Amino acid sequence: MAVTVALAGDTMLGRGVAERLAETGPHALFSDGVREAFAEADLAVLNLECCVSARGRPWPAPGKAFHFRAPPIAVESLTDLGVDCVNLANNHALDFGADALADTREHLAAAGIAAVGAGEDEAHARAPVFLEARDARIAVIGVTDHPADFAAGPHRPGVAYADLAAGTPGRLVDTVRALREEADAVLVMPHWGPNMLPEPLRYVRRAADALAGAGATLVAGTSAHVFQGVAGPVLFDLGDFIDDYVVDRLLRNDLGLLFLVTLERRGEPARLTPVRLEAVPLRLYFARTRLAAGADRRWIGGRFTEACREFGTPVAEDGGRLVVRMG
Repeated sequence: MAVTVALAGDTMLGRGVAERLAETGPHALFSDGVREAFAEADLAVLNLECCVSARGRPWPAPGKAFHFRAPPIAVESLTDLGVDCVNLANNHALDFGADALADTREHLAAAGIAAVGAGEDEAHARAPVFLEARDARIAVIGVTDHPADFAAGPHRPGVAYADLAAGTPGRLVDTVRALREEADAVLVMPHWGPNMLPEPLRYVRRAADALAGAGATLVAGTSAHVFQGVAGPVLFDLGDFIDDYVVDRLLRNDLGLLFLVTLERRGEPARLTPVRLEAVPLRLYFARTRLAAGADRRWIGGRFTEACREFGTPVAEDGGRLVVRMG
């Protein structure tokens, strides 16, 4: 029995993307090819880098330059892809305050999309969700290392925050270890490190080792806005999936990847283990995402191969996709 999970990176549906939604509707953001790639998976999870609401005021933190809010119709673009769960543990979940965060969770729930990493208080923000596919139960948790002022408290809405640069909290390690006993697989979605880095910082690597050592089946990071390498069960950064961001001509944050990871039952007791990763090259135009081709696809292949080589991870090409044997 095998389960395939689609993992997509930072998904920002506000600002210029919201304008396109108003013009074209929720079904024009992604090409047929992107939707078809998603349809190959049994489950789909991504990082939602905005709130979904018509309410709220911009978060008043000094120096905060960007506030992302998508209209409620944006959720239809996620259901169009077949998204099952989103991570809200990031630096934009509270961009328009607690009311907008509550609306986000309500709109997602109404569409049948689970959310992790943020909630009405600390306990809800840290709580896992359990996804089911092909008789398998997969636990998902989200965590972010920034910003500290978004952190949920015992009686305060916010995100699941952890100062990973100071070390991986024992409670997070214990949570992963406990979930490993409750579920067939554990997916951890950390939003870690600064933007626009082509490789993970040392503290991110330490945190990844701690999470994998605790029994995480997959660790799928975001925040850099560019994809990074793969080391064992760790995808250090999924990169961007859709946005209206300024493009760095060297780092090429307009070129991305959709990751399809196949899990199979292995060992005794039998638990889901990642055995194969297929990375589908993407081209991010302004507020829309298509499959990459030609020179764009070749650039992505070279960059991903180089990023994985640092961790001793071989990459092969198969039918225009980038393949990593994980087991």
